Amino acid sequence: MSITLPTVVDKFVTAVNAGDLDALAALFADDAYFTAQSEARGIDAIRVALAREFINDHVTVEALDVTDHHGDFIVRTKFQGDYDKTNLPDPLIMTNYIAPRDGKIITLGVFFVPPAA
Repeated sequence: MSITLPTVVDKFVTAVNAGDLDALAALFADDAYFTAQSEARGIDAIRVALAREFINDHVTVEALDVTDHHGDFIVRTKFQGDYDKTNLPDPLIMTNYIAPRDGKIITLGVFFVPPAA
């Protein structure tokens, strides 16, 4: 199944899948906020966090669906990579909350959210 992604989401997916830290970091505003397993504020801290969360573990993502929520995007993605998979479901589906402003990501939250019963 193929879905059409908003430009910022498409660039995010492309940069993650290419393992391109420079392209990935360039998507973020200087004062952006990122949270996954830890929090990072500001581009320097975010660059370190992106390397740790995506690049170093060779993470790839497949966008499964995207919802435009008042200009922010909720993107469900299938994660794969070399990270520790102990006690994680297979496949690992993560929810990414992406808030873009003026062509840059100002907030990215990446969470495991189990489906409703």
